[in-house]
Amino acid sequence: MSRVRPWAATAARLLLGVVLVVAGALKLPDPAAAERAVRAYRLLPEGLVGPVAFGLPVLEIAVGLALLAGVLVRTAALAAAALMVVFLLGVGSAWARGLQIDCGCFGGGGTVAAADTAYPAEVARDVALLLVALALARWPASRLALGPTPTPLWTEPARVR
Repeated sequence: MSRVRPWAATAARLLLGVVLVVAGALKLPDPAAAERAVRAYRLLPEGLVGPVAFGLPVLEIAVGLALLAGVLVRTAALAAAALMVVFLLGVGSAWARGLQIDCGCFGGGGTVAAADTAYPAEVARDVALLLVALALARWPASRLALGPTPTPLWTEPARVR
């Protein structure tokens, strides 16, 4: 297991990093769509819609690049986990309130027809990414990383032979 874990962590880093960089990069070129997506959730006061619509993609890209480069892996994994929790709360809230929106997770967003909502798939995706981020925060040591090799959050109990 000790030989596989660093490669699994590398795969987790790359998966999360690519998803976050792509999600952020697809939102940056169209700030109006990003604002429309944030506004559609009806969770923030109007004064925060613009800053969140701009800041969220920047944060996604920054966290994604840290994961791809392998620097501050545990911190970046925890930030990715926090982002996934925020996304889950937003999508879950929209779903529970019966809003008919596209999540805007990879650009676009806003009001859509009821048949075009994809809440179950969005929740499943974000839960899976949350679990990957939490596992990476627990076991951040990975291959092909620029940063130092972090230690696990806690050590596993010694096995009795």
